[in-house]
Amino acid sequence: MKLTEIIESLHLTCFTEEEIPNRDITACYAGDLLSDVMGTLNENEIWITLQTHKNVAAIASLKDAAAILLVKDLNPDADMLFHAGEEGIPVLGTEENTFVISGKIYQLLNK
Repeated sequence: MKLTEIIESLHLTCFTEEEIPNRDITACYAGDLLSDVMGTLNENEIWITLQTHKNVAAIASLKDAAAILLVKDLNPDADMLFHAGEEGIPVLGTEENTFVISGKIYQLLNK
């Protein structure tokens, strides 16, 4: 499923101004411990987190994540948005908690 389809289906907020890359999403990974994410997140996955600082953008770039999805109506720090924008990584948001949005993405990817 394309990233743009997930964004539309789940009514996600897009914080970054750059065009959304039309990447195929293979899965999502939910995690807030950065060292764990560095060892587990795979290319073309959406990273679901409540972390909002610039290191998140750096790790997402390193792992070639398709997008960063912030939960619980959290807003990204300005540094995070700047670095994510430089790397072409969309920063998305939802009011849902990690459990709920993970389940919704799982259902979309496994129709």
